[in-house]
Amino acid sequence: MKRRYFLFGAASSLAGQSPNDAIQVGMIGVGNRGGYVMKSVMAQPGGKVVALCDIKPDRLDKAATAAARDNPATYKDWRKLIDDKNVQVVHISTPCDLHVEMAIAALQAGKHVYCEKPAGVTPESIARLVKVARASKMKFQIGQQLRSDTRMRKTIEQVHAGIAGTVVMIKAQRHSGDDLPHDSPSADWFFDAKRSGDVIVEMSVHNLDVCNWAANSRPERAAGFGGAMVWPNDPPGRTNMDGYTLSYEYANGVKMSYTQVFFHPSGLPGNGQYFYVYGTEGAVDLYTSTFYARKKGAKPQVLFPDEKQDLNSQHVASLFDAIRNGTPVTAGIDVGATGALTAILGRDAIYKKRMLSWKELGVEL
Repeated sequence: MKRRYFLFGAASSLAGQSPNDAIQVGMIGVGNRGGYVMKSVMAQPGGKVVALCDIKPDRLDKAATAAARDNPATYKDWRKLIDDKNVQVVHISTPCDLHVEMAIAALQAGKHVYCEKPAGVTPESIARLVKVARASKMKFQIGQQLRSDTRMRKTIEQVHAGIAGTVVMIKAQRHSGDDLPHDSPSADWFFDAKRSGDVIVEMSVHNLDVCNWAANSRPERAAGFGGAMVWPNDPPGRTNMDGYTLSYEYANGVKMSYTQVFFHPSGLPGNGQYFYVYGTEGAVDLYTSTFYARKKGAKPQVLFPDEKQDLNSQHVASLFDAIRNGTPVTAGIDVGATGALTAILGRDAIYKKRMLSWKELGVEL
C-alpha cells in the first residue's frame, strides 16, 4: 500500500510541470509500431524513454540503441517494466489481445497509459478496462490518432454546426491493393482473428471511430458480409478476413455504409480511404475538408486548408499536455471503448450472419 501510494503521488505531482520537465515513459512492445512511436515520445519536450520491453531480443536491442540518449532499462517481462518506479507513463504497442491486461495492470500500479488501438478485442475485456479506467485517477489515451488531426477536428465541428444540414448518412471505406506480407514472423498474430480481433478491429477501428465522431452518436445495430475471399487459408491457418461490407444504423438515426478490402488494384479508381458525410443540405468530404452543397450550380467549398501534421507526435503531445495540466485527454476510455465495440459489433454481425444490436454486446457506456 505504501508503494502504491508513492506511485499515485509521483504521478499526480506531474500536474503543473513546465513543458520541459521530464515525463518518463516505458514502452511495452518495440516492434515496427512501438519503435516508430518511441521516436515521437523522444521528440517531445521533456519526453524521456526510461524503460523498454519486448520478448524478441533483436527488437529490444534495436530500440535500446535508438533510445541510447535516455539510457533506458530493458525488460523481457512487461510486468517488471510496470513495476519500474522510474516509469510514469506506460505505452502499450503489443498484439491486440494483450492490451486490456497490460492497461489494467498499469493503471492499477498508478501509471498513466497510452494504449495503441484497439482498446480490446472482446466486449467482456473492454468492460473490465472501462471499469478500471473510469475509477482511476490516471490518464488513459487510446492510440486513435485521427482524433488529433486538427483539420479533421475543425471539419467535424462544422458538420456538427450544421454546414450540411442534418446528417443522415455516412459512407466510408478503407481499401488497399494487397494483403499484409504472409511471410513476416512479426505479423503472424495479425492473421489470427482471436489475437488481432480480425482486420475490422485491428485496423478499421480508426475509420469507424471517425464515423462515430462525425455522426455524434454510436451504432444501434449492424449487419454485413465478409470473409477470406482472395486468400482463404493463406497464410496457413488464417482466420481473419481480407474483405467485407457493413451497414450500421446509429442511435440518432444516421445510416452508415463501410467497406474494407485488401484486393483493390492500385490502378483502379477509388483506392484508399475516405469519409463522406451526407446531410439534408449537402455533403462533406472529411479527408479533403470540402463541402458540396446540394444547390444546383454550387461550387465545392474547401473549409480548411491542408496542413502538414505528424499525428503520432500530436497525439503523444496531447497526452503529455493532459498529464501536465490535469485536463482531459484527446481520446480517452469512452472513445477507445466505443470505437472498439463499434468494430466488434460489425465483426460479430458478419460472423453470426444476422443483424446484431448494440445491447447484445452487454457493455454499458
